[in-house]
Amino acid sequence: MSACNTTRKDTYEDDKAPPFGHEVLKYFGFDEKYINLNNGSYGSLPRAVSRYCIELTEKVESNPDKYHRLEFQPLLVAARKRIATLIGAETDECVFVPNTTSGVNTVLRNFEWEAGDILIGFSTTYYGVSRVLQYISDTRPNPTLSTIQLAFPTTHAAILQAFRDHIRALKASCGVIEKSEGSPKIVAVIDSVVSNPGVYMPWKDMVKICREEGVWSLVDAAHSVGQEIDLRLAEVQPDFWISNCHKWLFAKRGSAVLYVPKRHQHLIKSAVPTSWDYVSPSDALGGPEAPNFIMQHEWPGAIDFAPYISVIPALDFRSWLGGEARINEYCHSLALSGGIRLAEILNTRLLDETNNSELTLNMVNVELPLPTTPSEIDQGKINEFLEHKLLYDWNVYAVHLYHGDCWWIRCSAQIWNEVSDFEYLGKALIELCSEVKQSILNI
Repeated sequence: MSACNTTRKDTYEDDKAPPFGHEVLKYFGFDEKYINLNNGSYGSLPRAVSRYCIELTEKVESNPDKYHRLEFQPLLVAARKRIATLIGAETDECVFVPNTTSGVNTVLRNFEWEAGDILIGFSTTYYGVSRVLQYISDTRPNPTLSTIQLAFPTTHAAILQAFRDHIRALKASCGVIEKSEGSPKIVAVIDSVVSNPGVYMPWKDMVKICREEGVWSLVDAAHSVGQEIDLRLAEVQPDFWISNCHKWLFAKRGSAVLYVPKRHQHLIKSAVPTSWDYVSPSDALGGPEAPNFIMQHEWPGAIDFAPYISVIPALDFRSWLGGEARINEYCHSLALSGGIRLAEILNTRLLDETNNSELTLNMVNVELPLPTTPSEIDQGKINEFLEHKLLYDWNVYAVHLYHGDCWWIRCSAQIWNEVSDFEYLGKALIELCSEVKQSILNI
């Protein structure tokens, strides 16, 4: 089992940035025996960022009035400025929300839905987001929910063709030639990176297709910030875009950036929840103006702003490590090499069979040596068994899932990981998959 025996570090400013791998573990708060190959689910907080948040909380509690009335706003603006620069947007096109699901709710609940409108999702849409889509469809005036079936392995070219074909078929079925006044709205919710399995989508080209076909684009980019460089949102021009900062960027949990370009801010009439700075169309001000979009999200009531502001020390820490390109070059390379090694140990295959690994950023999916399991009851038993055994008996974790009639393990490669972590996981999985066959599948 891998472990870092060096002294833990709450600060780093006087240190030289270490080589990536186990040497970096001292800057994080993990149990020394735990192997974390699942950064993608919940993120991981550097000790220096945790320390910053603790000190900020102590400052707040020393004088809550002074902080909430006078001092938090400049810090929040500074955090919005830093994240806006990272994603290639203007500062006042970015606000913070607790997570991506909150951002999706904010956008979809602000649309004025009419009978005949259409929502597009995918069979691989994150389940929490798919529930939002279903809720909107279940609520009057009941816009239609249309789902694109997506199965991996596949290619970006095939995804793009299926996406365009689906949109055109929908438009033809309701007599829509182009987006115009009075025509049904079509809103597509697009993953930048599918969560399960962890697959990179051609989302920028999908946004372009939406623009060409007169379809609204809402990008669920939960896994993008910190895992994907060169975002350039001002150039790509999605209609709406949301990404978690607490997954891959090292901010504190409860931090996501919602990007709404100024051309669309009038559509976001209320933050979710509605709070102080909502302006009614009947008010003397004449309805919400674009700057009001910022104010509604800046003060949603008294909350802990530390997760939002933690973007500042998180980005400082990443800069000290060498910056976004260096971090992601290591993680992407490790995802590929670690995935190949794990597949060798399991005697299986990688999900990403494309020649240039176009489906892989920093998460890699490897098939598990388990048979097809059509019974949802058995799938549930297997997931529960693997979850408990990996965490309690082996002290390692990566996400296991059933997709396309196969079992997969999704590993997140981060700067503290090495190929030996994949090898240890492989040893655990060989034993556990054998137990699954005997005790659950009776084969």
